[in-house]
Amino acid sequence: MSTVAAPRPLATAAAVLAFDFGTRRIGVAVGDRGVGIAHPVTTIEGEDNAARFAAIDAIVAEWRPGTLVVGLPFALDGTEHEMTRLARKFARRLEARYGLPVEFVDERLSSTAAEEALREAGVKPRAGNFRENRGRVDRLAAQILLQQYLDEAPRSGANR
Repeated sequence: MSTVAAPRPLATAAAVLAFDFGTRRIGVAVGDRGVGIAHPVTTIEGEDNAARFAAIDAIVAEWRPGTLVVGLPFALDGTEHEMTRLARKFARRLEARYGLPVEFVDERLSSTAAEEALREAGVKPRAGNFRENRGRVDRLAAQILLQQYLDEAPRSGANR
């Protein structure tokens, strides 16, 4: 698991954690409803659910969010597919484990947008240290989907 420094807001119900779910990696971002800005946090790697949820446990304990957001991958035409089903299953597990509301954001093209942002910053997402660059893409995709969520949410500390 690699990390990126993110500002440490006070843990409140206004904190929101977002997950860009994948079967190999999960990008994680954090934001605050009051400020309305999302930050990439980390990428959780591996396929072992126990290890993945141990990492998520630590992140939830650190940030103490009031809401969790999961990106829902749809086909470009808006239809659901196997990854949509797996992301919904992941969201149900989060809700049951943490007792927090889980909301969804359409994540179509969030990874593409993340790759483009990295290219604009001079990082070639599919070159060099491929593993690290894929982790950057995943946590940046989580930031993008969380920013979309925050942009659509009212600016208050209350849950929607």
